[in-house]
Amino acid sequence: MMQRQALALIPTGLVAPARGAERFPPIPPDAMTAEQRAVADAIASGPRKNGSGPFDAWLRSPVLADRLQKVGEYVRFQSSLPKRLNEFAILIAGRWWNSRFEWAYHYPLAIGEGVPAGVLADLSRGIEPSGMTADEGLVYRFSSELRRARTVSDATYDATLKRFGERGVIDLVAVAGYYDTVCMTLNVADVPVPAGSKAPPLDPLPEATR
Repeated sequence: MMQRQALALIPTGLVAPARGAERFPPIPPDAMTAEQRAVADAIASGPRKNGSGPFDAWLRSPVLADRLQKVGEYVRFQSSLPKRLNEFAILIAGRWWNSRFEWAYHYPLAIGEGVPAGVLADLSRGIEPSGMTADEGLVYRFSSELRRARTVSDATYDATLKRFGERGVIDLVAVAGYYDTVCMTLNVADVPVPAGSKAPPLDPLPEATR
């Protein structure tokens, strides 16, 4: 039996911030500019219903926040990828960036969409999960190669194209890119795990095995 490979997604030289107050705390509504209020209202009226996660930080640049929240609405709620696979791809991003918030927030969503807990347990440990479906394995391989090699092999591209079509390929790139941005923001902003989270903790993996 072939030995499972390490995730090979975890960068070296990680510097963990001191855990303390968020660097970009929520802005009180009466302190928001008109641009910030417009974006906050757009988020509140959309399918997310709240501006938690990266949004408090993004509001410091409201035009960018508006662009990103619109991209995020598509990537999360309108992607051509099945929700189960989309959530799995999001958690791959969370694991790559050691993003505790993203892992805690999306772990129950992935479980609810049918991603097996055992698959996510392996992912959290930084190893290639066993027991993946063919589709999950394809998403894992595509997402892993894209981050490790900055592209994907012809074999992975062809398999992804055959399974999901051209739109699916681009939507898979988009979920990786958007949630990389989300996780980078969460890490820079030092956003804590959501209160009451029941997701298994995500321990940092400080070394890559590239």
